[in-house]
This record gives sequence, C-alpha cells and structure tokens, in this order.
Amino acid sequence: MAADPLLDMASAQYNEAAMEKTLPADVYGRFKEALVSGAATSEADQEVISKALFAWSRELGATDYAHWFFPMRGGSGAVGGMLGGLKCDAFIDLDWSSSASIKPYKAMFPDGRLYTGETDGSSFPNGGLRATHTAAAFTSWDRSSPCFVYDKVLRIPCAFVTHDGKCIDEKTPLLRSQDAVAREGLKMLKAVGCEPKATTLYSYLGWEQEFFVVSAELYKKRPDLVNCGRTLFGKLPPRNQNGDLNYFGATPPSVEDLLVAVQAICLKLGMPMSVRHNEVAPGQHEMSPIFCASNASADGNVLFMEICTKEAYKRGLVVLFHEKPFAGINGNGKHANWSVGTDSGLNFFYPGKTPDAMKMFTTGVACLAYGLAQHNELVRCSVAHAGNDHRLGAQEAPPAIISLYPGTGFEQHVDALIAGTAELDTYKAEKKLAAPGCASAAPVETNVEDRNRTAPFPFCGNRFEFRACGSSQNCAFPILACNAVMAAGFSALTKLVEGGKSHKEAVAQLFKDNRHVIFTGNGYSAEWPVEAKKRGLPNLNTTPLAIPEFASAKNKQLFKDLQIYAEDETDARAEVMYENYNTTLCTEVETMVAMVKTAFLPACAKDLALYAAAPSLAGDKAATYGAIKTKCADLEGLFAKKPHDLAAEATYLCDTIKPAMDALRAAVDAAESEMSAEIYPFPTYEALVYSHHF
Repeated sequence: MAADPLLDMASAQYNEAAMEKTLPADVYGRFKEALVSGAATSEADQEVISKALFAWSRELGATDYAHWFFPMRGGSGAVGGMLGGLKCDAFIDLDWSSSASIKPYKAMFPDGRLYTGETDGSSFPNGGLRATHTAAAFTSWDRSSPCFVYDKVLRIPCAFVTHDGKCIDEKTPLLRSQDAVAREGLKMLKAVGCEPKATTLYSYLGWEQEFFVVSAELYKKRPDLVNCGRTLFGKLPPRNQNGDLNYFGATPPSVEDLLVAVQAICLKLGMPMSVRHNEVAPGQHEMSPIFCASNASADGNVLFMEICTKEAYKRGLVVLFHEKPFAGINGNGKHANWSVGTDSGLNFFYPGKTPDAMKMFTTGVACLAYGLAQHNELVRCSVAHAGNDHRLGAQEAPPAIISLYPGTGFEQHVDALIAGTAELDTYKAEKKLAAPGCASAAPVETNVEDRNRTAPFPFCGNRFEFRACGSSQNCAFPILACNAVMAAGFSALTKLVEGGKSHKEAVAQLFKDNRHVIFTGNGYSAEWPVEAKKRGLPNLNTTPLAIPEFASAKNKQLFKDLQIYAEDETDARAEVMYENYNTTLCTEVETMVAMVKTAFLPACAKDLALYAAAPSLAGDKAATYGAIKTKCADLEGLFAKKPHDLAAEATYLCDTIKPAMDALRAAVDAAESEMSAEIYPFPTYEALVYSHHF
C-alpha cells in the first residue's frame, strides 16, 4: 500500500484508461460501442481482451481470477451476510498443444473464462427457480463494471442467471432496469424533441454507508451479535448519545486506523472513497464515495463491506452493518444518492442554468412523481427486510410511507403548472446567502432547496436521496426500484405527448394526477400518517405487509413491460424475501432462548445466592428474575405454534412472536440493572460501544 494513497488511485482497477492503454484501438472502440448497443463481443476480441487483462493483472501480482456475483441473500443477519459470491481459480491451464500423455500446465487465462462461468444455482436463494435436479447457473461478465485485483485475485463482476436465463441475483435485474431507463428515456426525449445528441441514459449512485465498530473480543462473547448481527438484550449506558458528543467528533485512534486503511484500499481499487466521519451514536461511523454508474457503485458498496470486515479483523475489531445493532441507540442507514442522465451531459435532477435544462429538470421530477405515486408499494418493498423494520419511522430514519420532497419552492412551481400559470422553465433555482453575521466568516451560498431529513426521497441539489435503504442491503435492489419507477414515468409522459398533448401539458398532467405523493412537511409528525392515508399513500410499516405488494398484478405488469422481471422471477423474488425475513426472526428467537437458558438464568441464580445470608438486601430480585423464566416459556410456547406457510409464518412472527421477544427482552434488561456486574454473563452496551476507544 502506498504511503500516500492519492498517488495509487485506481492502480488496481482495469478501467477505461487501462483498457485504452492495453488494447488495440479497434478492439477498444468495439468494446465501448457494445456497452451502449448491447452487442456481443466477438470471439476474436474476447481473446485479445482476455490476454491483455491477464498480462495487466499478473503485473499486479494476481495468481487467481474469480467471477464475482451477488446472490439474493437479503438484508440483516450476521456479519458478512451481504458479501458477494466468488470461487477462485488459478491462472493455469493445460498446454493442449503438447503431445504428452500427461500434459504440462502453464500460467494463462483459460480460453473463454473471462466472459462466462458456471456454478450451482440451487444452493443460493432462488425462490424455486433452481432445484438439485435442475441446478445449473451461469455467471456473465458485467462489461460496464470494471474488473480489479484484490488480494492477488482478479475479480470479474458478473450477472448470475439460471440455465434458462432467469435472474437469481441482485445484479441482473439492476442491469435490466438500467436498460429500461435508457430505452424509455430516449423515447421520451424524442417525443418532446429534446437532447437529440443523446444515445443512451445512465443511472448514478453515491451511497453513504453507516456502521458500528466494536471490539472483536467482546463481539465473540455475544451470541446474539455473532448469530444475528444485533444485540437481542442490553440496557442503555447512562451516557448513550446524550450531549451530542459523537456526531462529527474526533474518531477514536483504533477506528481511525481502520478507516484510513479501508479508504486507501478503496482508492487503489478504483472506488473514490472521499468521506469518513463519526456518526450520531457512540461507536458509529460513516464512509461514502463520490458517485458513479449505479451498477459499479453497488458493486463497490458490497466490496466496501467486505474490505471493512477483513481490515477490522486484522485490528481486533468487528464492523456491524445491521440496521439496529443496539436498541435505543440510533441505527444504521445507507442513503442512496441517485440520479439519471444522458451520455450527452443532461442530468434530469439538476435545475441547470438554461431554459432547456430547467425544462428537463421539471420534466424529470414529473416523471419521478408519477413513478413514486403509481408504483409506491414497489419502492417501499425494495427496502423491506427484518433489520429495516427496526429503523423505518423511528425518528432516525424516514417513515415507511414513500413520498417525494422536491423542496417547498418547487412545490409552488408544481401547483402553478397545474393551475396553468407557469411555464416549464420558470422555476427559479436560486441559491441564497446565509450570512454568519461576523467579520471573519464570509456569507455561505446555500442549496436551492432546504434539506428535509424526515423525507424518504428528498431533493439534494443535483440528485434525489433515497434515505430508506437498509445499511446491510445490496444497493442494487433499491436502485432497481428507482430506475423502474423513473422508466415508468418516462413511458407515461411519452404516451401523453404521442396522444396529442404538448410537452408542457403532459408534464402538468403528470403533476396533477400524482400531486398527492409530493409532501414537504415533517415526516416524523403524528399528523403525517393520517394525512398520508387521506392521500391514498400506503403505510406498509412492516415487511410482512410490504412483501405481498411486490408480486402484485400491477408490479408484475410493470416489470414485464420494462423487461426487468418475468412473472416467475417476480414471484421468486417475493419468496426469497419471505424466506429471508422468516429465517432472520427464527434465528433471533432461537438465540434468545439459548442465551436465557444457558447464561441469564444461571446468572440470576448465582446472583440470588449472594444474598442467602442477607435476604432483605435482595429486594425484588426473585420476582424480577422469575419473570425471565416466565417470559422465556411464553416465547417458546408461541414459537412452537408458528405456521409453515411462508406468508402466514412471516405475519405470525411479526405480529405474535416479536411482541413476545420484546417482553422477554424487557425482563432480562430489567435484571441487568439489578445483577452484580461480575455475574452478568455478557459484555454490556457500555463496554461494546466505548471500550475500543481507548
């Protein structure tokens, strides 16, 4: 690793600059063209690219290569649960030109192995699309996401599909959604007569990853963290996050060493990691890169989580990506800063400085409003999993109600367009000056619109920020949903224009029909769910309520029209979502019961024994400790009655089992306040969030 990571940036990434340097000009040109047209790469060009990539990666010390793909593992769960899949193969093959009966082998990139690979698809979550007797699945290089060398392995980002071409991964539907954005966006631009030089559209993503860092020694002593990624028991430390001491505070030395190392590795691998800081909660931190194309950025986020896990291990630390590792302490999010633009330079979510740019900004927001209103449930489903249920609507994350915040000024522009008193380009995207009022500090240029942290989809100057994404998720699924609803908006606008409406009339119509999804107030207020219900916006505040909507007839038709999911692929995804939710909750229940029976109840008995000679000092300990046994038995009894149908089981776990888990937790946490510190069987919250800081 270079002493100055800024001198080593992207040196281990086979990006366009590296390709242009190592490939013949004609091969490189055809490769670039294929990224837009989707044309297959000829066998001759494949051979040239493979040889160039082999030589380049060998110079970096690579001894193996691996197709890197992204199974539908879902969110939440134990540390490392969202990491991608890969199988390492050595850069060797037999010398087939030899006439020897036992052929020698040599260092090389085996023919054809850059572009495709094969593995078992039935052992990964697949929603019934694979079985032991129909197990084949194949990896295919995502040519638009650069290869890179990490730990002496050339990683090749891939799509993952079945023998019949069905997607059983996160990457493939994301790529399809990007194709849909390009296809429908170009149709819309042609219909309204704008941006004639555009040949394709891209979606972009810049993620903000929150996480906790804890001592590995203490982590290994907590079965709940090991099994579930979150603590199932524990009372808050007195200090907690009171006093606002943590947010943007100086990072503890042990953690700073970790974050600096992670940043350097990311920069070398071509991930422009630009930000690191302390978050609100004690022991919580955030890192984020500069944006890039959505699929490559989503790959980078999975890689980032893997790098964090490995580098933390080397330092006696563990990184927790669960949405809610500690009850009562702010949880982790992964804000997805998303935008859509053309290869000619237009950003639909940047107001711009010209009338044409303003027209397309207003048009883009209209298309987004249509998508969020008409396919509201889809966007909510994209962030629905057990871990995120602890976070959404908890005054630290946006509500589960999906609404659009374009800013109060733009909201007035929308109403004026609907009323017919404004033009597409009359929105005044004017920045103001915030004056500190002192001689030493100059006035600050503010954003066009104020920031709304309570909104799930706020405008941020040149992008919209999907704030509801879970920290443990692969970004691909939420961005797929964003792309899908945007493509649907493009399509709706195109139909209105082709049906005879002018550009302005079509945009005004989209805003009028979907005005109810725009909300610029306080999403944390008690009044908002009431108002949202009046507007017809669904409040799917748990995962079991959300999942059925994913495979609804409306969504199936949308996915079919946009060529993102076939009907059986949609059903398969819903099944995987149920499986992930149920597995997560069942693992938590079994871990809770085991911790109570093997640790908490014995500890209670030991603590009571201390007072045998002075029972008056024990107070209500016997009753407090006895409640643990009672609540544990209640949970076990209810858990034994859970149904086996996936949907029914999810509902039962949510509505019946989770309250029983909460009751057991409350009993154990009450005992923590009474028990001798030397007898309490697990590291406390206070130790977990603070001890590694010194």
